[in-house]
Amino acid sequence: MRDVLIALVICGLMLQIPKRPAVGVMTFAWLSLMNPHRLTYGFAFSFPWVAAVGGLTLVSLFMRPGQFKLPRNALVITLILFMAWMTITTPFAFEQERAWGEWNRVMKTLFFALVTMGAINNTKDTRLFALVVILSLGFYGFKGGLFTIMSGGSSRVMGPTGTYIADNNDLALALLTIVPLVWYLYLQEKRRWLRWGWALLALLTIAAVLGSYSRGALLGFGAMLVMLWLKSRKKMVTGTLVLLVVPLVVMFMPEQWFGRMNSIGEYKEDGSAMGRVNAWRFAINIASDNFMGGGFLTFTPRMFRIYAPDPNDVHAPHSLYFQVLGEHGIVGLILFLVFLFLAWRTGSRVMRFCKNNPELKWASDLAAMCQVSLLGYCAGGAFLTLAYADLLYDVVIILVLLEKVLISKDALPIRQPAPAAQSAPAALESRPA
Repeated sequence: MRDVLIALVICGLMLQIPKRPAVGVMTFAWLSLMNPHRLTYGFAFSFPWVAAVGGLTLVSLFMRPGQFKLPRNALVITLILFMAWMTITTPFAFEQERAWGEWNRVMKTLFFALVTMGAINNTKDTRLFALVVILSLGFYGFKGGLFTIMSGGSSRVMGPTGTYIADNNDLALALLTIVPLVWYLYLQEKRRWLRWGWALLALLTIAAVLGSYSRGALLGFGAMLVMLWLKSRKKMVTGTLVLLVVPLVVMFMPEQWFGRMNSIGEYKEDGSAMGRVNAWRFAINIASDNFMGGGFLTFTPRMFRIYAPDPNDVHAPHSLYFQVLGEHGIVGLILFLVFLFLAWRTGSRVMRFCKNNPELKWASDLAAMCQVSLLGYCAGGAFLTLAYADLLYDVVIILVLLEKVLISKDALPIRQPAPAAQSAPAALESRPA
């Protein structure tokens, strides 16, 4: 029954794509982030829904070329250069078969990020896209938060099987990133009952992050909460809720959770932590010896025997920065960091543009919360291998779309309040002879 329901929903959305390509990119984001088909047990589980939706969207855009307007700015150019550089490094990768498989996956993600930037051209669809991103992962925040509370935090929250958020650490970073965007919905909501519903979802998502037992996510969580308070318009309400988190953690989380978190300060005695340090030094060594890095998925036992200080302690990079450095060298890391910097700057530009316009308060709030999300992702991602996950680029897409529909030369004119009607004599006097 669940398979049929998911299939009907997706097919219903696909019927709308030929008329509105924007529906296609939103459906693509929903399937990529939430993976609803992975919650089924029959034919829908393995059906290539993402490929079907992506292909139909591209056909729709080909038939309607006037609806595709890719912004021409430094951020988009940097993303394209990053993609080009990864394509250049892949033929020189040390693990060729593995590298090309990963190149194929990453290029699909980044290519469709560009497609999304070009297919959405108005504020309504920009807000809808943001809502799709929020709810796609908010579902797991709600579900995981309830699970954490009902289990007393004794079991780890995990993501759906066969997805990029299946691991508890990866799910934690995704949920951590989505909390500020849920708070954006709270800031914008006028109906009291729904406003507090968004606040509840934010708290449940935080509970799910804590219930994941991810130490990397906890470090990012602390940095994100401070920035969330600084960026929020309702600092009193936000500060109160932030302060409530600490006693709630003390009250509900079990002793084993505190034991896990306290091990952060004992990294020298923690085999997992020292394994990460070994992987980071491996990334530095391989990038120092090879201008193009080791290529995609180069963190293998064979390569560790050559470049790692401890060749027997093989680990994934556990850091999006060292991941990019090890796989694509210093040039790849520079392009990646410039991309993140330009994304942050785009958010600041949108906020300045909206500052004195009450009608655009929603856009200012959304840009600010996207910046908080980026900070949380970059802080938590310093200890997780998620440099090419869809969510990071979806947050950046929101910022690009805000700039596109509000500021760029292709943006639609913003409605201004109608001027007071002139008197008939004044109107006549103002006419040219």
